[in-house]
Amino acid sequence: MNEKREEEGAAAEEKEVKEDIVEERIYTVPLSRAWITPTTKRAPRAMYLLKSFVRRHMKVEEDSIKISNEVNERIWSRGIEKPPRRIRIRAAKSKDGLVTVYLAEGE
Repeated sequence: MNEKREEEGAAAEEKEVKEDIVEERIYTVPLSRAWITPTTKRAPRAMYLLKSFVRRHMKVEEDSIKISNEVNERIWSRGIEKPPRRIRIRAAKSKDGLVTVYLAEGE
C-alpha cells in the first residue's frame, strides 16, 4: 500500500515539473572557440561559452541560467585541457524565467 502512495507521489512531482516548463529546446553548442585559449583555461572558457550561448538563444540574463551537474561533468570529463568540441544540450525555461541546462537525451 505504501508503494502505491510513493508511485502516486512521484508521478505528481513529475507532473508539476512538466507543467512548470514553458519552453524547451535542444541545441548543439559549439565549444571549439575554447581551444583558442591557453591549455589550462580551456574548460572554464567552455563553461563561459555555454552560458553565453544559452543566454543569447533563450533570451535571459546570465544569473538566471542553471547548468546541471551532468553537463558540467561532461565538459570537465577529459580535464581542464581537453573539453569537448561540441555538446548537445536541452535547455528548459520555467515560468519564472529560470533556464536549466541538461544533457540531451541519448548523450
